Amino acid sequence: MLKVLFVAAEAVPFAKTGGLADVVGTLPKELQRQGVDVRIIIPKYGFIKEKYREKMEHICDAVIPVAWREKYVGIDCLNVDGLPVYFVDNEEYFKRDEFYGYDDDAERFSFFSRAVLNMLPSMDFMPDVIHINDWHTALVSVFLKLEHAEDERYNRIRTVYTIHNLKYQGVFAKEVLSDVLGLDWKYFRNGDLEFYGAVNFMKGGLLYSDYITTVSRTYAKEIQYEYFGEKLDGILRERADKLEGILNGLDYEEYNPITDSRIFVPYDKFTPEKKRDNKVRLQKAMDLPVRREVPMLALISRLVPPKGLDLIVRIADELLRHEDIQLVILGTGDKEYEDWLKGLAWRFPNKTSINICFDNTLSHQIYAAADMFLMPSCYEPCGIGQLIALRYGCVPIVRETGGLKDTVKPYDKYTQAGNGFTFYNYNAHEFLYAIKRALGEYGDMAMWHTIVRNAMEADYSWTESAKKYKELYLRLKK
Repeated sequence: MLKVLFVAAEAVPFAKTGGLADVVGTLPKELQRQGVDVRIIIPKYGFIKEKYREKMEHICDAVIPVAWREKYVGIDCLNVDGLPVYFVDNEEYFKRDEFYGYDDDAERFSFFSRAVLNMLPSMDFMPDVIHINDWHTALVSVFLKLEHAEDERYNRIRTVYTIHNLKYQGVFAKEVLSDVLGLDWKYFRNGDLEFYGAVNFMKGGLLYSDYITTVSRTYAKEIQYEYFGEKLDGILRERADKLEGILNGLDYEEYNPITDSRIFVPYDKFTPEKKRDNKVRLQKAMDLPVRREVPMLALISRLVPPKGLDLIVRIADELLRHEDIQLVILGTGDKEYEDWLKGLAWRFPNKTSINICFDNTLSHQIYAAADMFLMPSCYEPCGIGQLIALRYGCVPIVRETGGLKDTVKPYDKYTQAGNGFTFYNYNAHEFLYAIKRALGEYGDMAMWHTIVRNAMEADYSWTESAKKYKELYLRLKK
């Protein structure tokens, strides 16, 4: 049986800051259904809930090197619905209030990467493929090639490195090479880990991994160009024959409007009026005028520049002044955007509901209630918001970039094909025009129901993407 170990800094339901955790927590479940012996390993953070910690089984412990010093490592295991999840234990590194952002992040995650490899024999699981994710685990491929090359048990292991967001690369002062990683300076001088005078973990992962994937077909092409390439585009072009975009999927058990206990009224593509029941209930909850027919637009996002907040700022006043709509926004982020949105709510109290918070239940209720979903990202490796919106019949209005381009197809009223509305340039006028096109189609309710049905029939579950990953693993195993 094909054996795969997923290595990541986070995974639902144990630890999450973003989409990485969703992928690592859900893709392995689908791979398991497709006959792969798959396991997950993440750090044992201090904030993992006690209900999980009390059920963990201690597997083994040891000491491993961190350059010139040695540190304790323990391995615990928890079986989650038949899927083994391992936890790398070291309280000095992982019993903290946050995931990232510490001065010793280079040491914390290089320790984690080395521990994963060194403890494999004690875990009694030697995988055919180790699937590593983002910069936090990039050094797994480096350590595998540089520190375990003489061990035949490791020689058969192949590595897949997935880029979830090229912008975050794990760049640290060059001194970490010897003081933290314990590697020879020749790997800096030859350029393997050197990056403009610093050490770049992701660069090492790109060069030492057997194969590279990223989270959508379009993003795999975009990052080979300078504009999106974050100064690594040259390496990605060199390795283009080992680079593939495989679209992220959505957990269709977690996000299902017919069974979702968080929303007000369950519904499916055959019961569009029940979706409007959710709108009425949300309007009441948010003290908006109860108007069943008014188009409701939603934005659920981190309030930061890459998510297109500058475009929202530029068009929102004009849109609310001239269109008969309601706008619901949920998210947190940069204070300047938060303050501006609070001002928008003051200017348009009967048309807006601005919620500066993160509330998972409310997010489900908004997806279920809203007619249109705004996602004007500057760049978007894959995106999960538009996938959830499609699942809930909340028609996406997106910029054609990354995974947004791969998943949202412009509606054509002549062929009745397409599941959303798109615009190409990062331009406020184009974004506004796309919204007005959608509002125009909303005026024909029969046509609108066709668009909603198209959206809800789009299949972006993990099934097909997991098949592609399995095929990749099998090719590498040969």
